Amino acid sequence: MLREIIRCRGHENVRATHKSTLEFTKEDYLTPKGDCILCIEADKGINDLSEEFKRALKEGKRLLIRIKVADLTDEVLAEGSPRLILEHPYSMVVRKSDYIDGRTLAIKANKAAKDIDRRIVELLKNPKTVAEIELIILE
Repeated sequence: MLREIIRCRGHENVRATHKSTLEFTKEDYLTPKGDCILCIEADKGINDLSEEFKRALKEGKRLLIRIKVADLTDEVLAEGSPRLILEHPYSMVVRKSDYIDGRTLAIKANKAAKDIDRRIVELLKNPKTVAEIELIILE
């Protein structure tokens, strides 16, 4: 099983209201305009993912994104694509659409930021809250 774990933390400006994208970032700040960002100070960006993991995404494999905060878990399903670029130093964006740029981790997701369990979002409004994002390639 191909798997990557990302750890990140909350921020008082987490809103997670975007209708079509969901983002994790290594950046250490968040403005109120960043309504797709779920957590900051991630310990990985797209560039930090293993080549094997990126290759599976470029083969079009499906991706399970498991978001864990405290005892809560939410899951997002998305797809890879041969068109993925997978080159960005600090961001990972999951999209409901099939738009692709360097920050795009996966497309055709079944959820965006606004669809994430609101209890998780509330916890992530606290900068002390730590989230674990598990990325799993589905065979």
